[in-house]
Amino acid sequence: MIGALRGIADTPITNPLLLMVAGVGYRVAVPEHVLNDIHSDESVILYTHTYVREDALDLYGFPTREELALFELLLSVSGIGPKTSLAIVDRGVSAVRSAIATADVSFFTTIPRLGKKNAQKIIIELKTKLGSIEELDLMGDDRGETKDILEALESMGFAKKEAIEAIKHGKDTHISMEGRLREALKYLHKR
Repeated sequence: MIGALRGIADTPITNPLLLMVAGVGYRVAVPEHVLNDIHSDESVILYTHTYVREDALDLYGFPTREELALFELLLSVSGIGPKTSLAIVDRGVSAVRSAIATADVSFFTTIPRLGKKNAQKIIIELKTKLGSIEELDLMGDDRGETKDILEALESMGFAKKEAIEAIKHGKDTHISMEGRLREALKYLHKR
């Protein structure tokens, strides 16, 4: 499977993009916003998802791993295909996360080929998956310690939801990782 491509976009720059990599041209569908950032004779890196069907083998490319992860999450929702997922990702990762967190059905219904039922399905199925990621990001932890603490608590048998609650309950994020873990464990054992 192809995970990423680095190459030069062939002109004219259209969607799907023809990306020349070591003499081989790959047709890669990208979000529309990517086309504005690509210039001919400039190296481009795209993180890719290979979509396989009975009658086709398609590549979808994204400039960031975050966009790729969102695309793959959207594909996990039944009834949502790659073209619709691509159109949703084109709206921006933070905007999509916000729309899911606030259950904004109208945000999704403005996307072509996406009706109210599928918009609701996206919100319901992805709220728990994206919600926990977003809650952790709100803690302002750039060192990755929060993720390590979460993994430690989960390995001790605590559910992800209660582990996140315990981490958020910690009042002082400026103490050591071990101290934060101890605070989370104290909170969990008091419950």
